[in-house]
Amino acid sequence: MDGPVCLIVNPHAGGGRAMRLLPGVESALRSMGRSFRVEPTASMEHARELARGARDAGEIVAAMGGDGITGAVAGELRDGGGLLAVLPGGRGNDFARKLGIPHDPVAACELLEHGRERRVDLADAGDVAFLGILSAGLDSDVNRIANETRLPLGTNVYVYGALRALAVWKHAGWAVTVDGEEIEFSGYSVAVSNSGVFGGGMYLVPDASLDDGLLDVVLIAAHGKVNYLRGLQRVFKGTHLDDPALKLLRGREITFRADRPFTAYADGDPVAPLPLTVRALPGALRVVAPR
Repeated sequence: MDGPVCLIVNPHAGGGRAMRLLPGVESALRSMGRSFRVEPTASMEHARELARGARDAGEIVAAMGGDGITGAVAGELRDGGGLLAVLPGGRGNDFARKLGIPHDPVAACELLEHGRERRVDLADAGDVAFLGILSAGLDSDVNRIANETRLPLGTNVYVYGALRALAVWKHAGWAVTVDGEEIEFSGYSVAVSNSGVFGGGMYLVPDASLDDGLLDVVLIAAHGKVNYLRGLQRVFKGTHLDDPALKLLRGREITFRADRPFTAYADGDPVAPLPLTVRALPGALRVVAPR
């Protein structure tokens, strides 16, 4: 894939991991003879602004950080408006994991020379695009706790968040509409999935497709907290789908609400309060992927 690269870097990603690995990425791009510029971000909105500028300049837009910045950049490249390269620099890097992109961003640079361009789906939630999974309920509390902690836990930060959130959790009442069909239940959470992976390697929907034009909806109904924790362990292996408390649906447009306030999170960052409508954007993103 020819063309100059705009490298958009989240300096805070992975507790500083992105900045520690940046010199190696710069060296790799120079060794390829690749023209590039580096743009550190000050916020997610700044990342979106940088992505728009790079897109309009005809540059390959490389996102170096976690799933949050990757999703923010991807949203500005929707409808094939630019080409995204993913250089994992965060804690979770779940979108890269789903695509088979190396965890090492230096190795991921090689895809610019030897990879291929692939079209994948995006999801849209109130004009905010995301790549992975949007969820609310217990997951709202988990994400908030994980984002606030300063403990050096790496990908285990999401397990830490789940344990703390679960200790004080009270079940919520939910109403979910999938392509016009409404379901009501009491329980833990609603998740709307594009890639099927979140939380640093949790395969909530292990068979999710990135190019089928559909979203997978996961409803987790009320059951004991001990059973919930057992299921949480199984999510990392993707072997939890036989849990009777879990219901899996598919659709193109999903609206959901709860009987108390929740903020929905996607790709690890807050998106919007409920109620919320999420829509599939089939084939909306061009991304550099392994062959």
